[in-house]
Amino acid sequence: MANDEWQVGRNLRVRVAIWREPEARDLPLPSYRTSGSAGVDLYAAVKEPVVLPPGERRLIPTGIRIALPPGYEAQIRPRSGLALQHGIGMVNSPGTIDSDYRGEIRVILINWGTEPFIIHRGDRIAQLVVAPVAQIEWDEREQLPESERGEGGFGHTGR
Repeated sequence: MANDEWQVGRNLRVRVAIWREPEARDLPLPSYRTSGSAGVDLYAAVKEPVVLPPGERRLIPTGIRIALPPGYEAQIRPRSGLALQHGIGMVNSPGTIDSDYRGEIRVILINWGTEPFIIHRGDRIAQLVVAPVAQIEWDEREQLPESERGEGGFGHTGR
C-alpha cells in the first residue's frame, strides 16, 4: 500500500429510535453533513427567537427524544463554528445522554462572547455523537501496580 493510501474499515452503524415532539416535526432529523462526520447536527426547536446575552446561559430544546441501545451513550458537543465566530459554547461539554433516558434532548448554551447572540428556530446548535460505553466493575486492592508516570498529573507529562 502506498503512503498516500489508507485502509478504510467499515463504519460502525447503530440503529437508534427517534421521536420528534409534535411542535418540532417541521425541523429536519439530525443528520451527518459529510461522509466523514462523527456527529449529527442538532437543531434549535425554539418557538420564537431566543436572545442569549453575553455571560448568560439558556436551555435550548431540540424537539427530539431518542432510545439508544444498551451499551451506548450519546455525547452532546458544541459546534466549533459557533464557538469561533460568536463565542457560543456549552456549560457541560460534552453532555451525556444515557441509554435509558427518554426525555427531550436539550442543550445548555452559554454566550462567552461580547455581543448578544440570537438563536432562531432551525439553527444548528450542537452535535450529537454516539459512542460505545464500557461499564466498570471495581476491583478494590491494597495497592495499585506501578507505572512509568506514577502520581504525576495536572500538566506533569508536558514538563
